[in-house]
Amino acid sequence: MIHLTWENNNALKQIECTNVNAKKFTVENTLTPGKVYDVKNETEEFYFVIDDLGKMGGFLKDYFKEL
Repeated sequence: MIHLTWENNNALKQIECTNVNAKKFTVENTLTPGKVYDVKNETEEFYFVIDDLGKMGGFLKDYFKEL
């Protein structure tokens, strides 16, 4: 249940949202292109960040570039 403490973790790195062109999911309501987000956790396919709604979310790496 380590995912319950991710919001309190220090940022691993920062990423910038480059697009919200999702094929399957709606992300334009939760991410803003050009905005910089702190990565709280990372897997092979996903970054876990606190989105524009203030909640922890997992998003495909395709929407971001590393700074």
